[in-house]
Amino acid sequence: MVGTPGASWRMVAPLTAAQIGERELLARILQRLPPIPSSVLVGPGDDAAVLAPERNERLVVTADAVVENVHFSRAYSRPHDIGHRALAVNLSDLAAMGAVPRWATLSLILPGTVVVEDLEALVDGVAALAVQHHLAVIGGNISRTDGPLVVDITAGGSVPPRRWLTRSGARAGHDIWLSGTIGAAAAGWEMLDQGSGIGEQRAADACIARHRRPEPRVRLGIAISRARVAKAAMDLSDGLADALRQVAAASGVGVRIDADSLPIDPGAREWWTGRRVDPVSAALIGGDDYELLFAVPPKSGRALRAVARQVADPPLTKIGEFTKDHTELVLVRGAVAEELPDGYQHFSRR
Repeated sequence: MVGTPGASWRMVAPLTAAQIGERELLARILQRLPPIPSSVLVGPGDDAAVLAPERNERLVVTADAVVENVHFSRAYSRPHDIGHRALAVNLSDLAAMGAVPRWATLSLILPGTVVVEDLEALVDGVAALAVQHHLAVIGGNISRTDGPLVVDITAGGSVPPRRWLTRSGARAGHDIWLSGTIGAAAAGWEMLDQGSGIGEQRAADACIARHRRPEPRVRLGIAISRARVAKAAMDLSDGLADALRQVAAASGVGVRIDADSLPIDPGAREWWTGRRVDPVSAALIGGDDYELLFAVPPKSGRALRAVARQVADPPLTKIGEFTKDHTELVLVRGAVAEELPDGYQHFSRR
């Protein structure tokens, strides 16, 4: 039932991390990692990994962590889901740059009470997504904490010379395109926390799944960077409003968004409407979407859609344009223009 602890985490169990110790824990983790490819000359088990660089490629590196009670709750998410999520958020960063995933390191900061079987399931979640994207887990670290559980990943990928995408390439007149839908993951977290009153249980389950197991748009990011149809890109980790503001700031341009064009997830819209919350504002600031935002010259719109169809990723939606005035950060609702809301920020007092 939605809103009840749906996890398989065991808070009290016969075998915990503290009981078996670091060396045994490492041995169990190493057994669950995917096979190491020939491009990894020295893999897990040594002081550091040694990699053979991809020929005629440039290295792209990102790092992100998921923290208990900030990004997930063990009361609501299964261990496998947490492992999936931890790698997925890093793959989303690589996707935004147009990079092919190559490797990752996995660091675990664990309470001693974590059950070994649950930790193994978490590592399985990382490994399954790594296999899906042909990525090697080349090493990592384990530390004990009296605080929350943390999964910290550094991921590396590669991209041909000058084919990477950044946040700073948007120009006035470029159209703003967005993959997939927004709002589902944020609504899913609220449903878990508050209990779902949504009419369609299937829609509620879909929103919760988007929170628990985000799907990075890796193939889409790679294809669009190779096709050279976008001039800037960013992934939506802290919400669409935050991404728009960051791309605008990096590029020195303004933003004008059409509220009616926003692809808000239907289940999320129903959830917020039923609670008298503005779905547009909630979807803009909710975060955890992990979709991709692109700045695209108007003449390249048709080619952009063609690329998306080829990789069979979610459809793309044009939601507005970048403007010349860098102080203009506008959301248009019919005939009314209002300031674009801020996105989520860590350490914010809000």
